[in-house]
Amino acid sequence: MKFQIEDVTVYFPYDHIYPEQYAYMLELKRTLDAKGHCLLEMPTGTGKTIALLSLITSYTLSKPQNPVKLIYCTRTVHEMEKTLAELKLLHKYQVQHLGPASRILALGLSSRKNLCINQRVLAAENRDSVDAACRKLTASWVRAVAAENPSIPTCEFFEQYEKAGSGAVLPPGVYTLQDLRAFGKEKGWCPYFLARHMVQFANVVVYSYQYLLDPKVAGIISKEMQRESVVVFDEAHNIDNVCIEALSVSVRRQTIEGARRNLNRMRREIDTFKATDAGRLRAEYNRLVEGLALRGDMANTDNWLSNPALPDDILKEAVPGNIRKAEHFLHVLHRLVQYLEGRLETENVEKESPVVFVASIVNHAGIDQKTLKFCYDRLHSLMLTLEITDTDEFLHIQTICDFATLVGTYARGFSIIIEPFDERMPHIPDPVLQLSCHDASLAIKPVFERFQSVVITSGTLSPIDLYPRLLNFNPVVSRSFTMSLTRDCICPMVLTRGSDQLPVSTKFDMRSDLGVVRNYGRLLLEMASVVPDGIVCFFVSYSYMDGIINNWNENGILKEIMQHKLVFIETQDVVETTLALDNYRKACDCGRGAIFFSVARGKVAEGIDFDRHYGRLVIMFGVPFQYTLSKILLARLEYLRDTFQIKEGDFLTFDALRQAAQCVGRVIRSKADYGMMIFADKRYSRHDKRSKLPGWILSHLHDAHLNLSTDMALHIAREFLRKMAQPYDKAGGSGRKTLLSQEDLEKMVEGNMNDMFY
Repeated sequence: MKFQIEDVTVYFPYDHIYPEQYAYMLELKRTLDAKGHCLLEMPTGTGKTIALLSLITSYTLSKPQNPVKLIYCTRTVHEMEKTLAELKLLHKYQVQHLGPASRILALGLSSRKNLCINQRVLAAENRDSVDAACRKLTASWVRAVAAENPSIPTCEFFEQYEKAGSGAVLPPGVYTLQDLRAFGKEKGWCPYFLARHMVQFANVVVYSYQYLLDPKVAGIISKEMQRESVVVFDEAHNIDNVCIEALSVSVRRQTIEGARRNLNRMRREIDTFKATDAGRLRAEYNRLVEGLALRGDMANTDNWLSNPALPDDILKEAVPGNIRKAEHFLHVLHRLVQYLEGRLETENVEKESPVVFVASIVNHAGIDQKTLKFCYDRLHSLMLTLEITDTDEFLHIQTICDFATLVGTYARGFSIIIEPFDERMPHIPDPVLQLSCHDASLAIKPVFERFQSVVITSGTLSPIDLYPRLLNFNPVVSRSFTMSLTRDCICPMVLTRGSDQLPVSTKFDMRSDLGVVRNYGRLLLEMASVVPDGIVCFFVSYSYMDGIINNWNENGILKEIMQHKLVFIETQDVVETTLALDNYRKACDCGRGAIFFSVARGKVAEGIDFDRHYGRLVIMFGVPFQYTLSKILLARLEYLRDTFQIKEGDFLTFDALRQAAQCVGRVIRSKADYGMMIFADKRYSRHDKRSKLPGWILSHLHDAHLNLSTDMALHIAREFLRKMAQPYDKAGGSGRKTLLSQEDLEKMVEGNMNDMFY
């Protein structure tokens, strides 16, 4: 369908549109007009992705004089592929209506591991090894030697791509990762470097959050992006954690040992070069004297990761004299590694600010702050001079230099925390030195400043007013949408006690109580006997899940549950979990029914959908608070309180409830779907906890469902399932439509729009 939103003609590839999609587009258009940033919470399963894509691409088509580039960030490769598939459909529809003039170039960009088509390179097991295997074949010095000696292996796909020169371009169209690989095979060109090159010319780019938020990657991939871009962070409820991880570094004993090996190898390489090609080391020294940390004309293949500090904080001056010579720089690194090793020998937990830590390095190792700042760039320069291609072997020394550069650059918003062992396993010595970032606004600040509009959207952004404070920005639009439904297909319940009227909770003092464990088991058993097909259970942690399942096994509850349904469990092993999910789906498909045990904050809670018969009920056992004794969390809470005036309790509750909402939101993936959500913990009945759930869940949570026992919940479940089994009208009755055709939309715009929504 085709309709107007003010001065923009929107092309929407389906015959009907939901009212909330239309409202979402309106708010989005206001944001683009105002050239500002926005926060939009839209319920899961209401077509958020297609609404975003159709409005932004249509907006560009209607304003050809200043076209807007769309940078769409997803969390996983699976989400990236889904987004590009939607875009393909939309693009086909737009070309149908507007002809070839509306053709765009849209592509996904991922790591070499997902784009490479050279079988020798793909044989490596992990991402870092694939990157290194690629460099061994494509580095400029390897190719220079291969030109004289044909027996040296190179990558035929990259050679073909280089030979094509400026002719190596992607024709307009929408390319998924699969399409890019197929195009590369057909032309004989390297899809990874082709995609990297085409990103700057594309109208739509879909890639991972890291490519914008992690300075090490963003410095290479995203520095060419123009200001007239709209950045969309989809499923962005955890965006503050992504920002924090991008600027945090951990150093363990293995890192120290690995860094020692790296330094010894570099020393041997330097000695070899001194004997055979001293001119190259001298040339590097002269370049550094002139103030050029890196050659400006560096080949694309030689690019390593960029500086870990944010672009504005990198010093624009010459490398200090004491680390210009390669062997002097290695001495400095050796002293730094020795100092860090000494700090790891502690028996108590230590916490320091970067300023104190840097002062201690100056006193004990004689390395000043400015030298620390330049460690990363100087290492990068040395690696290029020594022509090192197996970069995966040098990750340890890279981590040390990451750490040094960040410690030297930032005085606020960070802490150094040294822990001699993990508190949950105190008998195993595993010392770790962590530079942890507490301020999520640091990593995202360049994105807000550089791009015209940033859209942060997800199904769970409640309470929405906390995000502007955490990320330190002023949105021009901040809005939460509800779901328009023809029938109540979501049934949330708060279960506070078992059938024996004993309260249930995973509070620390109650979680190991046998009464609570038994009541949780009885709840699941009763529900398994009533609910058809799939049930998904989320626990607060792996250790709690292991404990409770063991207990149920000893008491015979698990055996009873398995008479009704098969049981599958998420583990920390990705392959095992994938297999369990596969078999869970099979059991649901063949009518046997199954239960999936999972963990909040795990992989399943974040990215797997349990739509239709795969999830008719989700039970959230307890409130998924973070481990509150974690030193890093305590330091972050203190920082948030002092800097942004966010109370500890408010942040912890907000964080726990966005995770709970994320877990239960897995059950409903479209309006034709239906499912129940049980929050099994007495704390959910308190208003301060409950009110932080998203509006679209709260609007279906009736007062009568706020304080249930197991038998009452069972009665409600039976009634709900009976009601859902009846046939229903998808478009909505005469009074309230939830599927709008083109005529309905036109009438609605002419009449009063508010009647439709509220």
